[in-house]
Amino acid sequence: MFLGEYEYKVDAKGRVPLPPKFRKQFADGIILNLGPDGQINGYTVNDWNVNSDKLDFGPVNRNKYREMTRAFFSSAFDLELDAQGRIMLPPALRKRAGIEDSDSLVIIGANKCIEIWSSERWNEAKVEALENLWQHFESMEPER
Repeated sequence: MFLGEYEYKVDAKGRVPLPPKFRKQFADGIILNLGPDGQINGYTVNDWNVNSDKLDFGPVNRNKYREMTRAFFSSAFDLELDAQGRIMLPPALRKRAGIEDSDSLVIIGANKCIEIWSSERWNEAKVEALENLWQHFESMEPER
């Protein structure tokens, strides 16, 4: 489980350190892809494989399957941590996530994955998420 919020800066080469408490979980590598809200998601290799297996939809419209597969896998990058616990954020993902060289960013724990956000986007998303958090919990409670 990934927890917490950590602020970092992207270096001139597009590298960013992962929080030290996360590094052991990514010892076998990290898979990055673009998340649905303009963030970069980071998965352990094992969790990525579990998610990939879920995309075997069986008898689904082939055009929709191809479209989903292209979108999901073409934005994915398989990376290794360097000796300092850093990863290189691919330029395509940085651009889509609004992260420029030397920008500050936020890495958050999101249970089964990490999310990498531009600081600006995270500050906006965080306010909305916190405002709606308890409403979401209440809507999940079973009625008595």
